[in-house]
Amino acid sequence: MDYSTSDDSAKDNEEQLTVIDSSSALPEATAADATSSPHILSLEGAVEALLFVADSPVSVGRLAEALQVTSGQVERALDDLEATYAERGLRLQRAGSRVQLITAPQVAPAIERFLGLEVRTYLSRAALETLAIIAYRQPITRPEIETIRGVGSDSVLRTLLRFGLIDEVGRAPTVGHPILYGTTFEFLQHFGLRSLEEMPPLEETPTGEAGGADTQDTWDDG
Repeated sequence: MDYSTSDDSAKDNEEQLTVIDSSSALPEATAADATSSPHILSLEGAVEALLFVADSPVSVGRLAEALQVTSGQVERALDDLEATYAERGLRLQRAGSRVQLITAPQVAPAIERFLGLEVRTYLSRAALETLAIIAYRQPITRPEIETIRGVGSDSVLRTLLRFGLIDEVGRAPTVGHPILYGTTFEFLQHFGLRSLEEMPPLEETPTGEAGGADTQDTWDDG
């Protein structure tokens, strides 16, 4: 009996382990291709893989460049992934053109217990009030925040910056070029949002009801 392996057979085995070459067939690969050809990875799967290894939010343009496809193709792949994740434990989180892979907010308590992240600190009402102003009015400067609140906000802004809930996003084109502040991906994660578009509509409240520092919200300190 002949136990030798032909060159053709070895080549077939090698092809079955090959992920689609991003420089050639990837732009034409679709979910249908993946089901009809087991050795071909769909564009949706390739985008998912890049998001999985990314250590920070990544732009759609960077994904398209890495995969040698158009931004439109990446956007369609992201739409497909969102639909796939609807009933699973993962979500896509977006801010502008940047996107990252996160876990579903519903599983956060279990993840905290699993990773030992149940130690918490607190955000005062003043911090929450300032954060809300930034979230709904961003990009916004400190003087604009203080005009709305009627009090100084230096300490509160430092707290929000320390927790990574806000960041400096630029400079205003006005006298002195004050710093502009905006929310971050940490802000979205803390409030279980996939994008800023999911924030509830802004409700008008009577002037003078925003003061006080007794109301608190928890924030992970781990």
